[in-house]
Amino acid sequence: MRQGSPAAAAKLVAGVRASPHGRHLVRAPRNPASRRISLSSSLSSAAERGPGPSMAAAEAGASTAPSSGVKQTLISLSDKTDLANLGRGLQSLGFSIISTGGTASSLEAAGVNVTKVEQITHFPEMLDGRVKTLHPSIHGGILARRDQEHHLKALNEHGIGTFDVVVVNLYPFYKKVTSGAISFEDGIENIDIGGPTMIRAAAKNHKDVLVVVDHEDYPALLEYLRGQQDDQQFRRMLAWKAFQHVASYDSAVSEWLWKQSNKGDMFPPSFTVPLPLKSTLRYGENPHQKAAFYGDKSLSVFNAGGIATAVQHHGKEMSYNNYLDADAAWNCVSEFENPTCVVVKHTNPCGVASRQDILEAYRLAVKGDPVSAFGGIVAFNTTIDENLAKEIREFRSPTDGETRMFYEIVVAPGYTEKGLAVLKGKSKTLRILEAKKSEKGMLSLRQVSGGWLAQESDDLAPEDITFTTVSQKAPTDSELSDAKFAWLCVKHVKSNAIVIAKNNCMLGMGSGQPNRVDSLRLAFRKAGEEAKGAALASDAFFPFAWKDAVEEACENGIGVIAEPGGSMRDKEAVDCCDKYGVSLVFTGVRHFRH
Repeated sequence: MRQGSPAAAAKLVAGVRASPHGRHLVRAPRNPASRRISLSSSLSSAAERGPGPSMAAAEAGASTAPSSGVKQTLISLSDKTDLANLGRGLQSLGFSIISTGGTASSLEAAGVNVTKVEQITHFPEMLDGRVKTLHPSIHGGILARRDQEHHLKALNEHGIGTFDVVVVNLYPFYKKVTSGAISFEDGIENIDIGGPTMIRAAAKNHKDVLVVVDHEDYPALLEYLRGQQDDQQFRRMLAWKAFQHVASYDSAVSEWLWKQSNKGDMFPPSFTVPLPLKSTLRYGENPHQKAAFYGDKSLSVFNAGGIATAVQHHGKEMSYNNYLDADAAWNCVSEFENPTCVVVKHTNPCGVASRQDILEAYRLAVKGDPVSAFGGIVAFNTTIDENLAKEIREFRSPTDGETRMFYEIVVAPGYTEKGLAVLKGKSKTLRILEAKKSEKGMLSLRQVSGGWLAQESDDLAPEDITFTTVSQKAPTDSELSDAKFAWLCVKHVKSNAIVIAKNNCMLGMGSGQPNRVDSLRLAFRKAGEEAKGAALASDAFFPFAWKDAVEEACENGIGVIAEPGGSMRDKEAVDCCDKYGVSLVFTGVRHFRH
């Protein structure tokens, strides 16, 4: 038996390469020559299997099974991409091709000889196509073990031939139910039954049957067959991919059925999240940690926007921390209706400003904390044009007026052609992302040891809640506007969180401290004298007021405080604010972020 070529062997080593689409199955080995393995035929000899009706008779239309000594491929496809090339390639290798309906017609149109399934099963397609391949003549030929004499004897007794290759993909259920309005009945009819059954059968018997579910694997399959190699690892990887394909398909059906039957309930008793690999990362949160990035193929997040589906126009590959920071920046800036710039460092917004002039908003956002902004992520909710791109490229740090600001990532909903060209000139490594605004109402998942937490996303904005004045002094319109801006900012700061803002600009923030007093002091230290008359927002209530956070805020000249309320000492907070003539508003909503 001849051995496969070095080129073929190089492509047939086990493993999965993360392509941009997470689709390629095989990768080249470090030592291609080590993978040159002679094929031990998975087909038993004709003598061992016993005589069977001739393939010629089957092709002539007789209701008989082909000879068990003939190499056979079963092909049944919804997505017929590259089908003609596959059919010709298999035919050139001496395979007889059994096929169904539209797949058979496509192969015949391409000049490939085909035997239709009904010539093997003795039955036509039934029940509007629901029953085509669910028959012992098909599944017996797939599931029979070639190393079990009694299996082969049973096939011979019933005139059933074996299948060596099974190529199947499924009804486009995901595409159908995400394409727009679809009736329940139409959705049900797009649930594939025969396809998953054949795939699972072939994958189970992968020692003897090669199963392919992805057209991108056709070249590797043909090269494997040309090389006549017996690489069980290759077969196992194909089987893994097949089972994963079916699992992902079933998860979409399950999710759809749950939503059809339990509208409004986000928490089913059990559910599966299909996560296709998008890329392997250089490392995780730290260099000693391996990492990868997965997309989410759940129906609920289809076309829902966010960083996971962002287009990268330029720069180095994204890292684990890049994804976290870009996600935080994009989620924050997307909350604002007016032109806004947000600067993020370690998932916390360190600068936020809204202005009709987006250039001014950018300058103010950086000015909020220029030290933290350096090396951070800058996000905009407006298209970046040439003027804004030049400002981003050339802007000097407010700390010395000389150092050009450096960023890891710029993210925006769009770029003009000139704007993108200018921004690319800032740095070869600058990652430039174009993202779609994230939809509201998403399910948020977070892992804990041994399990997962699920919750609704925190979508409440200032316009969704009531700011109730509880102090003697009511805030002015401008103070209330500042309080709402600060409240929207504090929602995106890690708890314990304090934000000081004025005139639609974040002046300072304190985040992640175990107590609220320390977060408050950090915020005032960054805001400086600009804090006088500004608004202060707290993500949760103040447990104490006197000689604590509330009184410190009042003593530092804050104009209005916004907090959820709900503390058993709320009256002390009110009394403290009344003593200092500070407005206090309760929101009734907490925005913890851990």
